[in-house]
Amino acid sequence: MPGLPYRTALIIGAGPGISASLARRLSQLGLQVGLAARNADKLQALAAETGAAAFAVDAAQSEQMAQLFLDMERQVGAPDVVIYNASARVFGPLASVDPAAVEQAIAVSAFGAFLAAQQAAKRMEPNGHGAIFFTGASAGIKGFAQSAAFAIGKFGLRGLAQSAARELGPKGIHVAHFTIDGGVRSSRRPDPSDAPDSTLDPDAIAQTYIDVLAQPRNAWSHEIDLRPWIERF
Repeated sequence: MPGLPYRTALIIGAGPGISASLARRLSQLGLQVGLAARNADKLQALAAETGAAAFAVDAAQSEQMAQLFLDMERQVGAPDVVIYNASARVFGPLASVDPAAVEQAIAVSAFGAFLAAQQAAKRMEPNGHGAIFFTGASAGIKGFAQSAAFAIGKFGLRGLAQSAARELGPKGIHVAHFTIDGGVRSSRRPDPSDAPDSTLDPDAIAQTYIDVLAQPRNAWSHEIDLRPWIERF
């Protein structure tokens, strides 16, 4: 693959799985990477492996998000790719689920994405160049029982992505939303022996993000859904 037209990437909500695969792939392609999570200590091994900088952030706090972008600029450079992977889940019946926990989950999944997009847009618009990617889920398409908080957050994220794409696309900024419609494979969630390929490979997901980053602007994708090939939908 030819080199991507980007130099720096910031992954917010970083951790194992999709974020780790993205960090490895982006660094292999020559981008300088920043990794941000609530607990930056947990990012140290991945940061050492990929040569990335690690930052602590509560994505739902506007002051912390603004500081994250300033720290990224100082240590790595202003990001011309921002990938928002942060989300939070709260399960429980509508009649009894904790409202405060629901509020926090929505703040992380949707409001934090707005804060990240706002900071990214401030830096990308003057250059007419950049990419903002949002990691969605099945819950952004259909709400599941006893999972209202996740549905609200992911529906909100998808709406944000649609609005941002229409506003920022004509300014040269590629906005895309990725619906992860299935479980992501990990050491804690391997494929069952009787159902191989029933989960999504995080490296394959990351490669799809890279493929979209490489698209020419005269044929940009805005929304991509990924699911196991054996799934019926």
